[in-house]
Amino acid sequence: MARELSDEQVEQFLSQGFVVIRGCFSREAAAEYTASVWTRLGYDEHTPSTWEQPSVHMPHHRTIDVATFAPRAWQAMLELAGGAERVVHPYTWNDAFIVNLWEGGDRPWEPASPSSPGWHKDGDFFRHFLDSPEQGLLTLVLWTDVRHQGGPTFVAADSVGPVARFLADHPEGAYPPKLANELPPGTGEGPDPVFLPYDDLISQCTQFVEATGEVGDVYLLHPFILHAKAQNTLRVPRIITNPPLTLAEPMCLDRPDGDYSLVERAVLRGIGVDRFAFTAAAPRERLVPQREVLQQTMLREERERLAAAGLA
Repeated sequence: MARELSDEQVEQFLSQGFVVIRGCFSREAAAEYTASVWTRLGYDEHTPSTWEQPSVHMPHHRTIDVATFAPRAWQAMLELAGGAERVVHPYTWNDAFIVNLWEGGDRPWEPASPSSPGWHKDGDFFRHFLDSPEQGLLTLVLWTDVRHQGGPTFVAADSVGPVARFLADHPEGAYPPKLANELPPGTGEGPDPVFLPYDDLISQCTQFVEATGEVGDVYLLHPFILHAKAQNTLRVPRIITNPPLTLAEPMCLDRPDGDYSLVERAVLRGIGVDRFAFTAAAPRERLVPQREVLQQTMLREERERLAAAGLA
């Protein structure tokens, strides 16, 4: 396949931590894939009074092969990650939809700023290191149109540097702060566990973008990008997914041949060096966040609704 990313997009990724690949799949394909979402939710699409929760992170039932379904997005991911041999195969998307119905719709719109609530780095299922492979790329797949004030994801386009520098200073790794009360017994032996200081990290950022677009657009973001759920004051349902791309091996920031991926180059640029020898000083951990436990209950309930509707 021909190269997908232009020189301008490469530089945008290195300087702003994201690129957008427009029109990766059709409206018809998106409509088919999201057709059961209202049955799964147990809400009436045309009766907003039934929309009990302002936003819902759904479990998944189906997967699709990205190379076949959205080949341009897949090609761009490979270019960012350094090639097919550096990512885990197969790579699939699923229907774990993040549905924003009226999040923050009960208050006036506020543009993105460091004081916006909910800034975070994805990956609540592992201890974070500078070279962590679990979240090689963050993706935002738009299954509906996403409009200004209609629940777009806020993106801090200058957050790769602050996150990279913090993780470089903490080879013992760090946990998302939401896991402070969820860490299993024995986690963080020795010194108290370190948590990602989101308030401090976002306070260093001044460049904010709304991830708006049309059905079929795919945002590819550096794994160190801080982002947040924006308000949906329009109360028009917004459906996205954010499946991670997993690297086959931890990032290498000290390659003898200098053959760094664009993801690695962005980390080095964020730290301000040409190479950086990094060794994790604590075990890599797979965690089980409460989110996964709750989604198992949701999955059973959704299956019951689908069966009752004859859609199972």
